[in-house]
Formats: sequence, structure tokens, C-alpha cells
Amino acid sequence: MLMLKITLIKSAVHRLPKQRKIVKELGLGRVNSSVVLPNNEATRGAIFHIAHLIEVEEVK
Repeated sequence: MLMLKITLIKSAVHRLPKQRKIVKELGLGRVNSSVVLPNNEATRGAIFHIAHLIEVEEVK
């Protein structure tokens, strides 16, 4: 199964509450923190809302 490595590259401090909540629920804390999550519709939907704050890579 294809996995996605998501890295927070910009701070979520002065963003909308919904965007801050999504960042926290994905498991991203500080800038440059990364998580590896499955490539499914729920993850893709969350990525869509905070695409300007993160960097996404595909990993096997």
C-alpha cells in the first residue's frame, strides 16, 4: 500500500481554527515534524485543506 509522508513546513499558529485542528489531528506538532499516513480519501481530504502549510511525499 502506498503511504504519504507529510511534513509541516509552515506554522499553523495564525491560521483558521479548522486548519489548526487538522494539523493537530494529523499528528503534526512543530515545524519540520513529519508523519507517515496511509493514502486514503480521509488523508487526502485533510491534505487538501492545509496544502499551503505542508509538503507531501509518496513512500512505499
